[in-house]
Amino acid sequence: MSDQQPEPFDETGDEFDAIVDAETDRDPDLAVIEAGSRTLRTQAGPPQGDQAPRRPADPEVDKALREVEQELAGRWGETKLEPSVSRITALMDVLGEPQRAYPSIHITGTNGKTSTARMIEALLGAFELRTGRYTSPHVQSVTERISLDGAPIDPERFIATYRDIKPYVDMVDAAQEYRLSFFEVLTGMAYAAFADAPVDVAVVEVGMGGSWDATNVIDGSVAVVTPIDLDHTDRLGATPAAIAGEKAGIIKQGATVILAQQPVDAAQVMLKRAVEVDATVAREGMEFGVASREVAVGGQLLTLRGLGGEYEEIFLPLHGAHQAHNAAVALAAVEAFFGIGAEHARTLDAETVRSAFASVVSPGRLEVVRRSPTVVLDAAHNPAGARAAAEGITESFGFSRLVGVVGASADKDVKAVLEAFEPIFTEIVVTQNSSHRAMDADELAAIAVEVFGDERVVVEPRLDDALEAAITLAEEEAEYSGAGVLVTGSVITVGEARLLLGRG
Repeated sequence: MSDQQPEPFDETGDEFDAIVDAETDRDPDLAVIEAGSRTLRTQAGPPQGDQAPRRPADPEVDKALREVEQELAGRWGETKLEPSVSRITALMDVLGEPQRAYPSIHITGTNGKTSTARMIEALLGAFELRTGRYTSPHVQSVTERISLDGAPIDPERFIATYRDIKPYVDMVDAAQEYRLSFFEVLTGMAYAAFADAPVDVAVVEVGMGGSWDATNVIDGSVAVVTPIDLDHTDRLGATPAAIAGEKAGIIKQGATVILAQQPVDAAQVMLKRAVEVDATVAREGMEFGVASREVAVGGQLLTLRGLGGEYEEIFLPLHGAHQAHNAAVALAAVEAFFGIGAEHARTLDAETVRSAFASVVSPGRLEVVRRSPTVVLDAAHNPAGARAAAEGITESFGFSRLVGVVGASADKDVKAVLEAFEPIFTEIVVTQNSSHRAMDADELAAIAVEVFGDERVVVEPRLDDALEAAITLAEEEAEYSGAGVLVTGSVITVGEARLLLGRG
């Protein structure tokens, strides 16, 4: 990055603040979501841990966690921000560079990052490595963002980590022009927690972009780039190539790059960066990929071609072709981490790989949370994600009638998201979540009428009413066996829906 600092953004009108607020400024009650994941899974081992953490049972711990959450959330409203790694670099320096204590796999891209990170984590854990995973945003609780050994960090450890680094955060705040942000402090917490554990390897998902993302103070030996598409265009660029230029910043000297299928212009940018830093590139469709896939009960059965050879009869308890491609990327990333395809011409143990993939869960990604009628949650919030979700639900569920419940953020390409879902939704119930960044239900309804026509659109501003209306529509004409509901449009909408449906 250039040493010249960009002009700071005004905290009241800047779109960068708005994007970050959409992912971090949450009603405190949303963090108490207690609904457990009930994804239909067959032929699978036990989950890697409680993927939907509850509030602490101990009132004192719960109180302390709320205080930390409030302190973290309050940071955005008090600061002016500019894209920079200067503050996180300063924090790492005073903490003693905890991010250098372990090797890392760094993940960027537009869609599929969290699911891919979970798969990488499962594979590494199956090979008896202690893992730390850092992903964002969270679906239910902020503690989900930092995982150790496949499970969200426990509240006591989360609190202790925050308290441990807080004096150093205060020190950096005092020395910098702007205070550390919510995401920067949480990133510092993750890197410190991983060093303290200690972990054998960290799996780190960028928050946004790459070059100036707060996570980009690590030197990942493996850089993973999931599919790039248009999202956050006001900050990252209006074309896949421009966005790729920002995301390519995670590719470090001598690293191995695992490149998912990309638009041609984005791939060219990535390959140019790899040449500049002498990185090795493995491309989906060339050096690795999905050899075959077929729909199975509760997921899909895959044959994956890795860097070292083929892996047959892999059951993945997730729906959609996009998840199969995520699996191929994750497998190649772990092979690269172990030196396969470079130093070693061999495969990983196939049974271990099968066991790892069978254990994968990814909350809020075509996740079934109720039956009769079937209710599915998917956190798609941009056009590419919506297209993938629409294809996945069509392939895996075969609903005779599908009712959509959509609550979106105001800064997204909402019309394109709705257009992706139009062919599969019989009706759509438009609503809004509790975030201040949520698009007003009436405004969303006006866009929905353009896409679906007036007769197919129902407006229910409250999410609980929207869910009830959608379930009622799905149950009409005794269509229990063939009707379903898809809740989508935003991670926050999905998180709130899980709470509401989990209490049923």
